[in-house]
Amino acid sequence: MASTSSVVTKSAFRRFLDSPAGPKTIHFWAPAMKWALVIAGIGDMKRPADKLSLTQYESLMLTGLIWSRYSMVIIPKNYPLLAVNIFVFGTSAIQMGRILKYRMSDEYKLKTLEESKKVA
Repeated sequence: MASTSSVVTKSAFRRFLDSPAGPKTIHFWAPAMKWALVIAGIGDMKRPADKLSLTQYESLMLTGLIWSRYSMVIIPKNYPLLAVNIFVFGTSAIQMGRILKYRMSDEYKLKTLEESKKVA
């Protein structure tokens, strides 16, 4: 009986601290730190597409996709992890689109043609 009354008397902040996905667990800190990847992806929007790494953004995009699924399979379901991974996937997909658009452009084709002539 004492444990039931203590749950009722806990403040909202205390319930948050003690929850299975609260700040005392990895379920809280993993998504919190992963927002740095989203911020970095948004920051890369200012960089020219020729300076971006296709393999980096491909792996970030797949990471966002895989971990989004994982966040819904684990117990407790981790909605903050789902949210951050959707954003990782989204920013990475946008950057992949920018890279692929650049690589299909005449500017890129001309640049690679000139580089191949220098080697030969």
